[in-house]
Amino acid sequence: MSNPDALLVDIAAMVESEGSNQMPLTVVVPGAVITGRLAPERLWHERVAEVLATSDHLKPFGALFATSAAGDSTPPARPTHLHLHVARILQGSFGLPHTGGMYRIAIADVSSWTVGDLSYSDQ
Repeated sequence: MSNPDALLVDIAAMVESEGSNQMPLTVVVPGAVITGRLAPERLWHERVAEVLATSDHLKPFGALFATSAAGDSTPPARPTHLHLHVARILQGSFGLPHTGGMYRIAIADVSSWTVGDLSYSDQ
């Protein structure tokens, strides 16, 4: 989306200012539908740093995310990215990864979105 949806930007800004990580959101980006919960950027960086720190091979990369998380705590006035956690790329009748992952999505790349976390049921 060359002109990001102002309402989506406002939702992301509210998540940043309130420090909430409970806003469920599903977005359509080129090639994927991603569903999860919005998180403030700082918390997203912290969680990614924690995950990377548990890997012997990826631990050095964790420092990049930890440094970002420890930086200026003032959120940007107009967010440019969505930070989803417990997120899945919807593929057929299931989501990848099954346990949920961490995704950073440029708001400008979102072509459509809905409030809510989409899931599948065999019922």
